[in-house]
Amino acid sequence: MHRIKIFDTTLRDGEQSAGVNLNFSEKFEIAKQLERLNVDIIEAGFPAASKGDFYSVQQIANHIRNCSVTGLARSVKGDIDAAWEALKEGAEPRLHVFLATSPIHREFKLKQTKEQVIETAVQAVQYAATKFPIIQWSAEDACRTELPFLAEIVEKVIQAGAQVINIPDTVGYISPKEYGEIFQYLKKHVPSISKVSLSAHCHDDLGMAIANSLAAVENGATQVEGTINGIGERAGNAALEEFAVALYIRKDHYQVETRLNLKEISRTSRLVSKLTGMVVPANKAVVGRNAFAHESGIHQDGVLKEKTTYEIISPDLVGYQSNSMVLGKHSGRHAFRNRLDELGLSISDEDVNHLFSVFKDLADKKKEMTDDDLAAIVLEEKLSKEQRFYELIHIQVQYGTNQIPTATVTLSGRNNEVIQEASTGSGSIEALYNTLEKCVNGTVNLLDYRIQSVGAGRDALAQVFVKLRYQGVETSGRGLAQDVLEASAKAYLNAVNRVIYIKEKTTTVVTGK
Repeated sequence: MHRIKIFDTTLRDGEQSAGVNLNFSEKFEIAKQLERLNVDIIEAGFPAASKGDFYSVQQIANHIRNCSVTGLARSVKGDIDAAWEALKEGAEPRLHVFLATSPIHREFKLKQTKEQVIETAVQAVQYAATKFPIIQWSAEDACRTELPFLAEIVEKVIQAGAQVINIPDTVGYISPKEYGEIFQYLKKHVPSISKVSLSAHCHDDLGMAIANSLAAVENGATQVEGTINGIGERAGNAALEEFAVALYIRKDHYQVETRLNLKEISRTSRLVSKLTGMVVPANKAVVGRNAFAHESGIHQDGVLKEKTTYEIISPDLVGYQSNSMVLGKHSGRHAFRNRLDELGLSISDEDVNHLFSVFKDLADKKKEMTDDDLAAIVLEEKLSKEQRFYELIHIQVQYGTNQIPTATVTLSGRNNEVIQEASTGSGSIEALYNTLEKCVNGTVNLLDYRIQSVGAGRDALAQVFVKLRYQGVETSGRGLAQDVLEASAKAYLNAVNRVIYIKEKTTTVVTGK
């Protein structure tokens, strides 16, 4: 068996999902988990896009040592320079540079002839080769590009120094048979094709991203790109967990393997879902909560007699366990720390005492603490630690069907001053958010509000996600508490604090990147 490399673009293409806005701490947590998952390449972002993106890519490249970290660049020197500055201290710095090749992109976006597109691509790769040891070149919208022209430009960029050639189905347009034929065509008509690795990058607009990725492997691709949970632009990308498990379960057919630690799949999926606010559908393959559920009497009877009658994937293969240590208010610090380690949540010694105190306070109110509860409270505390410019001290909301909802809020301000305000609204949340808006000195436009439970039962934690615009910046926030109103207030303040943090942090980043 030969090995297929896994190129994870959750932090770049995945973050481009509508409504997703990850800060540096969240990106860093995901990158560390991707390293545990054992992906081959992490695309950490687009360094030239913003100072914040540059900083995130740089820090991830500096700290991730078991994966190659890459960044995206357009075919311009400024982008390539920014990528090099961000990635040069990485364990294996590589560049992902792209240029559109299809007729529709050449005519309407680039406004370039075929000859000009080839010249731009070659010059970009040649320049990148003076800095980067590994260069991946992507033909944006390759699947709607004339095959003779695609073969011509691929040959030219290989000669210029590219080591990986990516053939993206940028708009999710192609069928598996057609996609496989593109790889076969390139292998036949590109003289230098044996010198490079071929990569597949598929979008799911027509629901064929996984099928197309598998077709690429059957036709010579040795690298596949995708995201955790299949998040990404529009309908998303190929879901890497589905792709990897498909190769494992059907290795008799595909005769290839990946180096992924499949037992880390469920943990990685949950982390990405929590931090992006994108809920995994219950019927999602591999990681949905119904993926290993059986309700039909016939199915239940079969599974009880022999699991493989209706389960081709065992839950433990992807990290789901049927039993675990139950933590509660009587649990000690050692058991708490041990469980966090088992969950892959890296906590510094100085943070353990504070987190254990938060855990004990919550455990006093709940009968038992699930793994989801632990992961949620740790991530909530850890990721918001550096962003507490405004901190919630106290809220009180009065509500009745025949009275005007009224909220009173007490906050700790940026200079540790105490802020108290009160306001009304047509409902409890509106009254609360009207009051918070008075506290933070600026107009706040709420764009989205979502709530979900963590765990089950009457004492389940509430997790609220908001999207808002504050000081001209659109951002998102997350709040966790047993009380829905408290979680709502925390989510609101988390989003406001992110804006303040982003504005202050970017002023400290190296200029000119």
